[in-house]
Amino acid sequence: MDYLILQKSLIMKYKYILIFIIFINLFTSCISNKNIVYFQDVNNESVFESFTKNYNPIFHADDLLAIIVTSHDNESTTPFNLNINQVSTNNAGYTTGSPIPNGYLINKDGEIDFPIIGKIKLLGLNRMEAVELIKSKLSDYVKDPVVNIRILNYKITVIGEVNKPGTFTIPNERITIIEALGLAGDLTITGKRNNILIIRDNNGEKINYRIDLTKSDILKSPVYYLNQNDVIYIEPNRSKINSSVINPSNTGLLISSVSLFITTIIILTK
Repeated sequence: MDYLILQKSLIMKYKYILIFIIFINLFTSCISNKNIVYFQDVNNESVFESFTKNYNPIFHADDLLAIIVTSHDNESTTPFNLNINQVSTNNAGYTTGSPIPNGYLINKDGEIDFPIIGKIKLLGLNRMEAVELIKSKLSDYVKDPVVNIRILNYKITVIGEVNKPGTFTIPNERITIIEALGLAGDLTITGKRNNILIIRDNNGEKINYRIDLTKSDILKSPVYYLNQNDVIYIEPNRSKINSSVINPSNTGLLISSVSLFITTIIILTK
């Protein structure tokens, strides 16, 4: 009789301990409102001035460019124009995947091979600088040339705790990190909003940035406007990490382990 009472007492004791441990785990993994809401410190409109920033992308090695030359004399511009294939689009003009259209590829030396003219170095130039350079080189062949340049492989990648991870080709060569996360379906509820990693390739050198979406100063960050080939990684928060430890696939193992532990205690204290 005493043995049965002792056994029941031990079972109740360790059952309460187990319940207490689970409660503590759930309590500490709860997601606070302060970890979810974006731009929590915004209290006036002045912080949004960076939205009107005049962003102009810089050309890098491996950029694929569409360069269109026009003038009043169309015949004189024909040798300078490639037949640029149109890429099918979806998602309001944005594309996923990697279709390869025709264009001028900036090589590792930062140059393109332009018809008749030959090598032109565009590495490190912005659009207006590149346009003026090409126009100057065309002046001997085309009267009053008009040059239009567009990056065909301007893409960004969003991975981690988002609803639609992937690589997105950007048609307008200008996208903010907020827009990129919108393309990826926004963060999941378990995405860590205050420590987002942006990996940027600066002509072969990898540069890492960390930003906090809960703070408005991201609007003034050097990565608020993304560069081509930027990678955004969203880490899982503590709740997601904890749930990966306790899940349906290993709940049975956990229960068996706890049962074995309680049985062992009962035998040792018998």
